[in-house]
Formats: sequence, C-alpha cells, structure tokens
Amino acid sequence: MKLIHPTYFPNIHTFSFIANESICWELEDNYQKQTFRNRTYISTDRGKHILSIPIVHVGKEFGRQRYKSVALDHTYPWQRQHWRTLETAYRTSPFFEFYEDEIRPLYTQPFDLLMDFNLKTIEVILDCLQLQMPSETTSSYEDKPALYKDYRFLVNAKLDHDLHFEPYTQVFGDRHGFIPNLSILDLLFNLGPNALSYLKQGILPKTHG
Repeated sequence: MKLIHPTYFPNIHTFSFIANESICWELEDNYQKQTFRNRTYISTDRGKHILSIPIVHVGKEFGRQRYKSVALDHTYPWQRQHWRTLETAYRTSPFFEFYEDEIRPLYTQPFDLLMDFNLKTIEVILDCLQLQMPSETTSSYEDKPALYKDYRFLVNAKLDHDLHFEPYTQVFGDRHGFIPNLSILDLLFNLGPNALSYLKQGILPKTHG
C-alpha cells in the first residue's frame, strides 16, 4: 500500500498510482509551500497554466501548520475564477460537457479546509472513472512509515521525475505541442472514459542513450 498526499486535482503521474494501487492518505503531516497541495497545472491557449488555491496563512508565532487544518482563503473568489479558466480552456474538448455537471459543483459549493476540498476533487474524478475512493488514512505522522511504501514525494511540485508520458490529443496541442503530466482534468476532458486505459498502462521512465 502506497502513502500519498491528497492534492488539488492530482497530476497524471500521481493519479496513475491512485487508479492502480492500494492507497493510504497522509493526513497528519505539516503544510509546506511549493507543493501540489494547493496547485495544479492545466493547458490553456497560452500554454501550461497554474491554478493556485489561496489559503489562510498563520503567523510564525503559531509554529508549523498542520495540513489538515489549513483553511481556504475566500476573500478572493478563486472558485469562480478557476471554473471560468477551466471552461475557457476545455469547453471545446471532447468530454468537457460530459463531465461538466460532476466537476462544476466543486466550484459552487462552500469548502472550509484545503484538505477536504482536495479529497473531494479526487473522489469526484474517481467517480467519473467508476473507481472507488480509497478510505484508509493515517492516524499519526511517521517520518519513515513502517506499514506503507512512502510516495509522499509526489507532492513536491519542483521534483523532476524524468518520465515518459504517451502523447494524447490536447485542445491546444497544435499551438504548444504535447504538454505532459498536467492535472487529471486535462486527461479526463480530452480522453473521457479512455482516461482510465491511459492510467492503467502506467507511466514509464524515459529511456536513456
């Protein structure tokens, strides 16, 4: 069983594990910046684009903040802005309208905590793919997990995994070429039910010389 952080509409690499492996969610760690906890990447007419969720930052005097207690910052209408960006980017994709009614409520319903929102984004995608949401979670933090394979490194937004992603048709592929390892939303809106077959084939390391 693999130990994974719940992230915002996980990228394809991370979601390939969620779709194919037994997963335990890491719920007891500290929040860290520069990770996929509050960001995901999509493809727009201008190329690779980040969707970043604003959070409520606590002062340094409170020490490290637990991931599960991180609150969403609704002083800016980020849900409306993210949904409009997704509509603009994917309205012409083959399967946007097919899944629109499942995805849109995430951007109209109120959420208080980042982790709850992230888990819900994953649950909705799994439901679209007719897969079960993993239910196992951690009850305490372990630096070196005894019972799980540690895949928490996947949350690091700066880590280069040097992987090969089989190209698929993207909305703006004629302008920017194939952009690999975007949010699972990119795969879902472009491939629809075939997204599961793509995830099942696995993501392989690049071959060298």
